[in-house]
Amino acid sequence: MRKIVVTEFVSLDGVVENPAWTMPYWNDETAAFKGEETNASDTLLLGRVTYEGFAMAWPTSPDEGAPYFNGVRKVVVSTTLATVEWNNSVLIRDNIFEEIAKLKQQDGTDITVHGSATLVQGLMAHDLVDRYRLLVYPVVVGQGKRLFGEGIAATLKLVKAQAFSSGVTALIYEPDRS
Repeated sequence: MRKIVVTEFVSLDGVVENPAWTMPYWNDETAAFKGEETNASDTLLLGRVTYEGFAMAWPTSPDEGAPYFNGVRKVVVSTTLATVEWNNSVLIRDNIFEEIAKLKQQDGTDITVHGSATLVQGLMAHDLVDRYRLLVYPVVVGQGKRLFGEGIAATLKLVKAQAFSSGVTALIYEPDRS
């Protein structure tokens, strides 16, 4: 069975929204961590807001990650979008979590969720997340959407922790389903 892997940039106070505050910390260590998840994934699962941001940025981006993001299969979860136009994108509008559970049963490698805090909280509520890959930044943002919102409970086990020279810490967790 495929795994759903949530990847997030997280401030010390848990904010994941509008992560422009991460840019001063980007370095080769961060790029390598992000490259690991890219190499392990053949599908992106995105909420509407993240999809729209990615669809605006990646098609014209000179970044070395652009070929991956533009070519990879993208499954977009939205009840408000009528269509998705970005290359290789499909839309899930109904029976969202049942459809995602079916997606996990298909052949392939990891399904990666970038950002998409609202979608991630729904995935957590339906016990569909298999791994969290978090880059925790030495920044307190003070406001914004948090990864673990009010009423979201989770017991996780640490799989890996790595401190980067920039002050960012990479943490990989999996749900403790025991």
